[in-house]
Amino acid sequence: MSYPEWTKKLRQPGTSVIFNQGKYYLYEYSTVWCPKKKRAKKVTGAYLGRLDEKLGLIPKGTVKRGRQPKPKDPLPSCFEDMESITDHRKDKGKLYSVSELFLCALLATLCGADGWQDIEHYAKSNLSFLRSFLPFLHGAPSDDTFRRFFSILDPKAMKDIFQKWVRAVAVIIDAQVIAIDGKCARHSYDGNDVKMLHQVHAYNAGSKLVIGQEKVTEKSNEITAIPKLLDMIDIKNQIVTIDAMGCQFEIANLIKSKDGDYIFSLKGNQGNLNDDVRLYFEKSPEGEQWEDYKDVDKGHGRIEERRIRVTNNVAWLHELHPHWKTIQSLIRIESITEKNGKTSSETRYYISSVQKKADKILEAVRSHWAVEAFHWVLDMSFDEDYLRTRKGNAAEVMSVLRHLCYNMLQTYVQNLGPTTRMSIKGARKACGWNQDTLKNVISKGAE
Repeated sequence: MSYPEWTKKLRQPGTSVIFNQGKYYLYEYSTVWCPKKKRAKKVTGAYLGRLDEKLGLIPKGTVKRGRQPKPKDPLPSCFEDMESITDHRKDKGKLYSVSELFLCALLATLCGADGWQDIEHYAKSNLSFLRSFLPFLHGAPSDDTFRRFFSILDPKAMKDIFQKWVRAVAVIIDAQVIAIDGKCARHSYDGNDVKMLHQVHAYNAGSKLVIGQEKVTEKSNEITAIPKLLDMIDIKNQIVTIDAMGCQFEIANLIKSKDGDYIFSLKGNQGNLNDDVRLYFEKSPEGEQWEDYKDVDKGHGRIEERRIRVTNNVAWLHELHPHWKTIQSLIRIESITEKNGKTSSETRYYISSVQKKADKILEAVRSHWAVEAFHWVLDMSFDEDYLRTRKGNAAEVMSVLRHLCYNMLQTYVQNLGPTTRMSIKGARKACGWNQDTLKNVISKGAE
């Protein structure tokens, strides 16, 4: 029997169309060897759904009456260039557009989905809601469809879309500190062949938004990834804070060439530079003019006193370390913490291209911990450390998607105002409980 051309377009690999009482149905099928006839025969399997020329595939258990309404809700602005992404899938059997698959993954992740099966379950449970944005003529995609699509998606294309969204909202951001630090997704490894995903993140401490990410290659470290990250973000008139791993004069020169400033943590990996700065504070010459400031903070069952000492006398350092011509100030911070009747102290040293008051420098140094808080949210609210997404490019692509979700949720939470308390995890729950809240998040968070 010959079937209409439109049914052939709706067929999926490994399926068969059956005509019965004027309607077309889609079934799974397989082949088994028939010893009697000595040839393979086709065996009909599970029922998948009904085929309709207007509505496409109507999945099993879904009842449709009348014409499928056209999408009426606007897509987030980050979808404007989505279809420009190179789609490496074969045209045969391609049932879903790039935008449809990305929309499913984005909304499901906002609502608390963590893996491919979670995303599939969300799509099946909210198909009518998804169709208010895009057609989804073939129903809800399967978990295998998401797995295959995101594993071959180009991470650079995803990061370009993310950066465009960041630049669009950067107009309303007046950031002072951009904190850079690395993070590993500990369960994204796959045996000995694929190492866990290691990325360097740039976090805008003023707006509480992640503004960039760069993968650390397997045979390298954060030192090579940080310059690539700096090249893709705007740091003009901003202070970039990096821990001791990124304390390299090449990185310092790059930041200054982009009209930014830096504050680098000093540790033993810098050898003589660290020793020279520490000794200068311990055995400073007579008549040295210091700028001192003290700050006391009480909370979480402890009292912490921070004492900062700053000097702009760096000519001697330029002579000893000619590669570090960009250094304009040396910083020492002593932290004295009292908790449960016990007192502990820690002394840290920094180099900087900033010439500001001691209290402003202390504020910038403390702002670096915002990126650590962001990493904590990724693990606690998005369960990133335990996700097993690992095939192909999927781990890196889905990491960028989670960053986009985080920014949308963070923007939504901040728009609620200081009188409403809501965490990122609470905002994800709210999206799953109420579709109006979800629409609000993707509209406000993607303006």
